[in-house]
Amino acid sequence: MEFKFSQILSTSMVLFAIIDILGSIPVVIQLRKKAGHIESEKATLVATTLMIMFLFLGESMLKVIGLDVASFAIAGSLVIFFIAMEMVLGLTIFKEEAPETISIVPLAFPLIAGAGSMTTLLSLKTEYDTQNIVVGILINMLFVYFVLKNTERLEKLFGKSGLNVMRKAFGVILLAIAIKLFRNNTGL
Repeated sequence: MEFKFSQILSTSMVLFAIIDILGSIPVVIQLRKKAGHIESEKATLVATTLMIMFLFLGESMLKVIGLDVASFAIAGSLVIFFIAMEMVLGLTIFKEEAPETISIVPLAFPLIAGAGSMTTLLSLKTEYDTQNIVVGILINMLFVYFVLKNTERLEKLFGKSGLNVMRKAFGVILLAIAIKLFRNNTGL
């Protein structure tokens, strides 16, 4: 088992782009407002666990329940689509009865450890050594934790109107990511 800096760096950069926690700041702030608070530790721990488990067991887990990676990605794209619609149109589609679970759904899954990152992990596994992918996951999750812990500071930094603009802009970006995931996995 050899750790290779180049693989760790590549894996970290790919996951950073897919997870896009900086682009998700408006979503995180919106979820925090709905729930009253976000449990950063819980969200990070759940997302990390899901990603590492999926790295090792993902394809076989999906096969056991009769799903393929494409179906999984399409389902995740639909959840992301609805979150994006909330952001862009100011609708409330996602109604959580128990706000304390918002740290897990939709934050840890599918926002952080979603279909995009899960399918990316399966792709990375074909190119890089598993231990280097795990290190890349851990590096990203440290950054995710830092961002989740500091959303209030980031909110003050950007201001109310800045966040409104960001929420709309990132909502459109999230919408595009959802559509891309959907198209890539349906062949449309």
